[in-house]
Amino acid sequence: MARKPTIALCALLGAAVHADTVQDDAPQGPEVEEIVVVADGLVRSLQGRAGSLSTVDADVVELVRANHVSETLARLPGVWIARASGHEHLTAIRSGVLAGAGACGAFLYLENGVPIRPVGFCNINNLFELNTEQAAAIEVLRGPASALFGGNALHGVVNVVTHRQPRPMRVSAEFGPHGYRQLRLGGSAAAVQIDAHSSATDGYRDDTGYGQHKLNIGYAADVGAFRVTNTLSASRLNQETGGYVRGHRAYADASLRTSNPNPEAYRDASSLRLASEWDARLGENRLILTPYLRRSSMEFLQHFLPGQPLETNAQTSGGAVLRYGSQRDDVAWSIGAHAELMGGELREHQSGATQGSAFLVATRPPGTHYDYDVDSALAAGFYDVRWRVAEAVSLTHSLRVERLAYDYDNHALAGNTRDDGTPCGFGGCLYTRPADRDDAFTDAAGRAALHWQASVAAELYVAAGLGFRPPQATELYRLQSGQTVADIDSESLASVEVGWRHAGERASAEAALYAERTSNLIFRDADGYNVSDGKTRSTGLEFALQWQLAPSHALAISGTWARHRYAFDRAASRGEVIADGNDVDTAPRWLGGARWSFRRNALHAELEANYVGSHFINAANTERYEGHLVLHLRGNRRLTERVTAFARVLNVTDRRYADRADYAFGSYRYFPAMPRQFYLGIELTL
Repeated sequence: MARKPTIALCALLGAAVHADTVQDDAPQGPEVEEIVVVADGLVRSLQGRAGSLSTVDADVVELVRANHVSETLARLPGVWIARASGHEHLTAIRSGVLAGAGACGAFLYLENGVPIRPVGFCNINNLFELNTEQAAAIEVLRGPASALFGGNALHGVVNVVTHRQPRPMRVSAEFGPHGYRQLRLGGSAAAVQIDAHSSATDGYRDDTGYGQHKLNIGYAADVGAFRVTNTLSASRLNQETGGYVRGHRAYADASLRTSNPNPEAYRDASSLRLASEWDARLGENRLILTPYLRRSSMEFLQHFLPGQPLETNAQTSGGAVLRYGSQRDDVAWSIGAHAELMGGELREHQSGATQGSAFLVATRPPGTHYDYDVDSALAAGFYDVRWRVAEAVSLTHSLRVERLAYDYDNHALAGNTRDDGTPCGFGGCLYTRPADRDDAFTDAAGRAALHWQASVAAELYVAAGLGFRPPQATELYRLQSGQTVADIDSESLASVEVGWRHAGERASAEAALYAERTSNLIFRDADGYNVSDGKTRSTGLEFALQWQLAPSHALAISGTWARHRYAFDRAASRGEVIADGNDVDTAPRWLGGARWSFRRNALHAELEANYVGSHFINAANTERYEGHLVLHLRGNRRLTERVTAFARVLNVTDRRYADRADYAFGSYRYFPAMPRQFYLGIELTL
């Protein structure tokens, strides 16, 4: 019975190959994923510029119809989005999979070039606030990009582009296993762009259902000399969260992989963003002013901590980005400024007594652990200049200076007592609340690159850059016993990269070789202190190939070899021991994928293979996850001019593997991946 969904999809796609033509849309050139670069918030051709940025375009987004953003971004080199429970995730872009309070600060998430969160108040699961399921494009810039985008663009940038061009209105319904259902609406109505979807599932594991809703509304009009594009974005997630399953290879155990040791866990999150882009040509120059407002809130049970305290947090922020510049054949330049204000709040409260040892019970008391407001102010100035120094050679230089200031206001008793002021046993409570204070961080980032257009089809470049990310509010003000002030600095990353690209009529290829070094790495040491004296060093090779084998057949291959290593010795939290030269944990040396696609007449089908290599799952490099290779099959077929059917089989071979593996507190723990799944849907063009 388990094979029937796969057979059904193969039959659907196979029959369509021989079906009568509805419309001849066979590609005339190589079917490749478009490669673009985001510079100064604009999407420009990579022609004449240096950098490693790939994009997944709207056609691929529609073909993949991802249940989770990891399914879409797995096709890009140098990128791994490790799926957790529901829509939770951890990100790796030219890095290991990062976790912890500041991990979200290592990557910058944008919507149409505007950050979706304040620099110091990020969320490690921020991608679930973006409508990646209906995007016009998803761009990923790999490597430090702080010179262009500022704080948090340390390892890379993800930019989700919403639809701005007129298109037919479409509505679709999709159904899958474990009670999965989704409704979508997308298209243009007059001058308004609308993309909305609502999805829900009962969950593969016990008590892991969710409901998710996202909306984008865009409106463009001419106001005097300006072209004004307004975008409203909203999201809501109500999720029952599954915890790790424990035990060696627990993800392969038939009963453990469907279990949930934390049925009480949940996460409720919402976001709202409004941006208005004012774009005008002033003679030979261009002015772009983008004011924006944002609001987000979240409540979740920290089931992974003894005592399971409840955290609630929220932020309201607004700002504006100003860019002014010109682009000519010999020189292109832009200057700009970015200003932002944020008001944030966080509260952590434990309702019941901690269960466990006498030490845990005494040091993790019920009551309020943290209760604070934090305001922030950001101001930045930047420029980007590109000169054509020879007929086929250009030189680029970018610089950004940014200052972030925090104003922290503690509403609970300062220190590490209980919330009523009484002391904890065993030397004090775990939770330390700093007294009211102000902190400020000033950072600068630069980038220099040399680009050579060797021929019409071939390009070479070399680039060096510096990225930074200031400490997050939680790293500064959510302290543990013994630390009253977090004396930490901004993380920085220095990078050198050499790249090559070739774009031919039937084949395209690219490769990038890089070396990076991170300084002032922020982590929690064995004493529970937040410190910033860590270092890492990385080297890697990323490559991608797209080849049009025949008019209807195309092959795409992407891969990454990378070595991420610690460059210091230190005892860290959770009993971890970091040694100079050890691999960073959860950092596979090999990541890769291959996609064979078939497109003829009204049919588009794809067979995909994704590979995650073996990797260490603890800092001491004593425990491993063996890696996995997973196959997916998907396709869509236009039945009439207005009706399209689509289907997907994920994990075709029913492989038992882990979306994420970890080793902590002397135990293996995993987020088990779902078994084979079959999804079927239909779309109607209105």
